[in-house]
Order: sequence, then structure tokens, then C-alpha cells
Amino acid sequence: MFEVGRDIFKHGFNGAPGNAVGHQRLRLVYLFFVMAFVVFALRTIQLGIQGTNRARPQAGDAVWLVDRADIIDRNGDILAKNLMSCHLAVTPGRVKKPDAVAQMIHELLPYDYSVQDVFKILNAGKRTYIKKFMSDDKCRIAVAAKHEGVEIENAQKRKYPKRRLFSHIVGFVGNEGHGLDGAEKTYDAQLVDNPDEPLQLSLDSRIQSVFYEQLSAAMQKYSAKAAMGMLMNSRTGEMIAMVSLPDYDPENISLDAAANRLFKPMRATFEMGSIFKIFNTAMAMENGITKEYYVKEPFKIYDKFGRVSNKISDIRSFKPPRPNLTVEEIMLHSCNVGSAQIALDLPDGTQPEFMHRLHLDEPLDLEFGRTERALTPKKWGPVERATVSFGHGISVTPMHLLLAVNSMINGGVYIYPTILKKNFGPLRGRRVLSDEISGRLRAIMFRIAEETTAKQARVAGIKIGGKTATAEKRVNGKIDKFKNLTAFAGIFPVDAPQYTILVILDEPKGTEDTFGLRTAAWNAVPTTGKILDSILPLLFE
Repeated sequence: MFEVGRDIFKHGFNGAPGNAVGHQRLRLVYLFFVMAFVVFALRTIQLGIQGTNRARPQAGDAVWLVDRADIIDRNGDILAKNLMSCHLAVTPGRVKKPDAVAQMIHELLPYDYSVQDVFKILNAGKRTYIKKFMSDDKCRIAVAAKHEGVEIENAQKRKYPKRRLFSHIVGFVGNEGHGLDGAEKTYDAQLVDNPDEPLQLSLDSRIQSVFYEQLSAAMQKYSAKAAMGMLMNSRTGEMIAMVSLPDYDPENISLDAAANRLFKPMRATFEMGSIFKIFNTAMAMENGITKEYYVKEPFKIYDKFGRVSNKISDIRSFKPPRPNLTVEEIMLHSCNVGSAQIALDLPDGTQPEFMHRLHLDEPLDLEFGRTERALTPKKWGPVERATVSFGHGISVTPMHLLLAVNSMINGGVYIYPTILKKNFGPLRGRRVLSDEISGRLRAIMFRIAEETTAKQARVAGIKIGGKTATAEKRVNGKIDKFKNLTAFAGIFPVDAPQYTILVILDEPKGTEDTFGLRTAAWNAVPTTGKILDSILPLLFE
């Protein structure tokens, strides 16, 4: 060979003059290399067309390429991943060694098939799937055996290591491997088209775990029908945690009721109660209302004939510090009577315009899904204006509420949320409130957490602001005084908010510890306090 190489280098492919033997030898070597190159090129093209997945199993190598990208959290923890697997099938008419095939299948799947069971399948004469989604190590054994009539189909199984923890956010895939819910559905094309690029979400598994644990405990403690919790970066719109209970197992969705797959923070509407007083106060400030209101007695609303059509009152335990309260004090003490009077002093059309400004009258088209449509009054008469001021007579999703509250306290900018991790600063938003009024609202919310119903949400070392809500639910169109929705919307740090939190309990019951009371101060607020106590070291590490 070295002589051939030396001849080529010295004389080229024509060989030395007068050396016919050398000339022929070089020509043969040249043709050999050309043919080898052509074969190699054709094989490369073939593999490119067929895909590596089809070629490798035939060679006995069960290391195949995945066809769907991983989903990971903001820290890189895996939330969804394709695991390599295979389907094992037999075509009896092609089986040459039935004894060996039967023995191999029995050894691979001893609890599923005896040797006699396999012979029955072979004698039936019909192509049969022996096992779908067989483990990777067993796939390797079956491939290496190379039995005729035994077919090993490349298959992949989607696994969700966090299981229920992210079921509503990540979602699940169907039998064809395409997303049917959650991020799997929203980003299906991206996950398929870029299988080597993980989809990184903004959510944090550590924070999500705390929410899940505390909300589950609260549901059990207060015998609640459902529980929800969300945490959002006030400036970037990144969702850090989103939990909705009850939930489901994404790897076996048949285990849980279909209703459990409903992501209530976006797909269920509620009358949210006194958190709406944040909006009522903002409207009063925008319109320059500075007077005090008499709040010691129920407020009467009269119809056009001068008759009392409705009475607005507060819960019996409410005792105003004095008979007349300012706009700020009405929000501080969560006074329905005062809120109703403020609403009726607002210029006509103020409330529907403000609700529209905050998208509280329409469905939200978000990058990760569409919310339910909010239910607003068909007319804005005195009674409707009064009740909306404290969050009755209008139903919105928790997501509507979170985004609206965030826009009130982050300096007055409405920001759309994202579940994708962002590597840059604040997202652009639309101004809906002045920075000055936003600061005044934060000051009231801080006092609420320090002085009134939200005391149990406080955490040492950081200033928390918030607003509680306890709304009596409607059942068949009528108020049921024994069924409440309780909620707490919080912000922190108050001076320069970085996060907005919302915790909701649906139909919590009174307990011995709460003296039979079921208002937000006794359940939603302490639940939030426990969440904050655990997540603050993680958020500000």
C-alpha cells in the first residue's frame, strides 16, 4: 500500500512511464475508492431520509433520538421528558424459530406471558402487539436477539417527574405524542420542531412545591372545595407559581375526575369580594374625592319612586373606629357602606370604563391560553354600582384579579403574564393608573397587613401589603350565606413591589381554631403567611 501511495505522489494516477502493471494497479485502486465514496454517500442520504430512529434499532443499538423536547423549570429541573421505549410485536407467519421466540418473550415478560401463552398467539396467525412501551433495557435484548417475525418499533413515552405538582401548567400528551393540555398543547409545534432545545418555563419547582403543600393542607384543614394560588413577578410578568386544587395525574389522567383538569385560575369565575375595593379606591382618588362618609348605619338605596330598593350593610362584627371615614379609611377597614357611597359619587360611566381599562369585562388572550369571559352587570344602575364597589355583582377569573391588582400596585402599568423564563428586564405594558395613586394604594395595603385583617400574612424582615376578601357565593342565582369564597391579594416588598401573590379558598369551613369563623382573615391570610415564610428565602437568596 505504501508503494501505491508513493507511486501516486510521484507519478500521479497515470503511473511511471513504461510501467503498464503499475498503471493498471493505480487505476484499480482509484476505482475502488470512488466506488466506496459513492456507497458511503448514498447510505448517508438514505439515513437522512429515513431518519436515524429507523436505522439504529436494526443494528441492535436501542439508543434512539427523542422526537419531543424536554420542558424544564426556570432552574433547569425537568418537568416533562421523553423516555426511550419500544413496542414489541410478532407476525406469526414470519417466525422461523417459534420455540426460541416463545422462550425469549417469556423471559422478557415473565409476569405477562408463559411460554404456552406465546404459542397460542403464534398459532392464532395474526400479527399481535406483545407489549407496548416496553422498557429500554428489554428493547435492547429483543433487538439483539434478531428473531425473524419479531418486530421492535421505536416508541417514546412522555414522563412527568413532578407528576401532580405541575399537571395544570405542563399538561399532557395524547397517544400520538402531541400536547392536549397546558404548555404541552400551547407550545406543541415548538416542542416537536426543536426536540434538542428544552422549553424553559418561568415557574420555580421549589416555590410551586411550597404553594402545593400549603394549599393542600389548607384544603384539608378548612374542608374547602378547592384552593388556588399564584405568584407573579410584578415587573416582568413572569409567573413563578400557579397551583389549582384539586388536580390530576398527567401520566394517568383516568385516575381522576375529568373536572379536576379544569385550571380554575383561568377557567372559573367568582365574585371576588372586597379586593375590588382597591379599584373603587383608585377611582375615588382619580376623581378627586376627599370627603368623609357616614358609615355607622346601613346605607339605603332608593328607586325612582323614593322607595328603599336595597340596603348595603357590613358584617355584624364590623365596628368603625368613628362614624365618618375617609376614602383611605374605608379601604383600610373594608367598609361596604362607605364603598357603596363612593361608587355612587363617581361620575356616570366611571366604573365600566375603569373595569374595561383593567380588562375585567372581557376574556384575556394570554400566551398560554384564553380565560373565561368576566360576567359584568347588564346595566349600571345604583344597586349595581354599589355592589360592584365591594366585589359583588361582577364575576372574574382569579387571573383577571391578579393582573388587575398587579397593575394597581406596580406603579400603574398593566402587564400581561408569561410562563416562559425571560432573560431581560421589565416587559412593556400599558399605563392604567398614575404612579402617585399606585403609591397611595400601596401605603393603604401596608397598613391593612400591619393593623387589620391581614396581620397573619406578615413575615419578619420584609414589608408586606395586602387586601382580604370574603364573598358570599351565589347558588342557583341566590346568595348562600353559608358558602364563602375567601381570598388574599398581597404585594412585597411594599416600597418597590417585585411580586404579587393571590391565594383563594373555595367554600372553607369554620374550625375549632377559627372559633367557627370562615372569613379570609381566619384561613386565606394565615395560609398566605405560611407560604411567604417558606418562599421568601428562595426568592431573595
